[in-house]
Amino acid sequence: MPPDSRPIPRFAADLPREGLPSGDWEERLRDELLDAAARLDDVGEVGEITWFPERGWAGRCFVPATARTSTGLELFGYVSYRPGEEPHDVIALADVTEETAEAHPEWKVDLCDEVVGSWRGEGDARAQMTLVWGTPLIPTLPPGSIATAELGGRVTVTVDQCPLYDGRFTLLAPDDYRGDTLSVSIWDARAREVARESLYDEEG
Repeated sequence: MPPDSRPIPRFAADLPREGLPSGDWEERLRDELLDAAARLDDVGEVGEITWFPERGWAGRCFVPATARTSTGLELFGYVSYRPGEEPHDVIALADVTEETAEAHPEWKVDLCDEVVGSWRGEGDARAQMTLVWGTPLIPTLPPGSIATAELGGRVTVTVDQCPLYDGRFTLLAPDDYRGDTLSVSIWDARAREVARESLYDEEG
């Protein structure tokens, strides 16, 4: 095959192995996330935490989460760690937003995202390696659905994919590379697209 005229990292992240956290491990993740949330202002009391599938990249695992707070905000963030016999070098990041799915009935997929690194491409061009997690806002989600991350511009390329775990997914993919940006699509088991959402609003 000829050289790729637009090389970018595709499917760079490890696929989920553990599914959704549970038991003692979930409790530890919860404590780490709540410690990060406690450093924020005006968060209020954090409600039940929704966890998403873990993804591994660059020697670390990332476990994203969301939760509603008593002040009407949505908490979002992740717990990251280096895997081994025992997880170590644990880091948690948290933030809040007023933008919720209830306030945006036009959304097809409820998304959160955080940049977790970068990839240097041709010349000085860099892609932002971005953790994306979310839930499709579809009344009857088909079984066997898969989420894909697509980097679009002159040409659209699928750069990551993840099966849905209890209606939730996590992607880790390059974004904002030479003007190309990420969108997320949901596909049913027959490879039919049932929802699509960009990481950017129309003005972005």
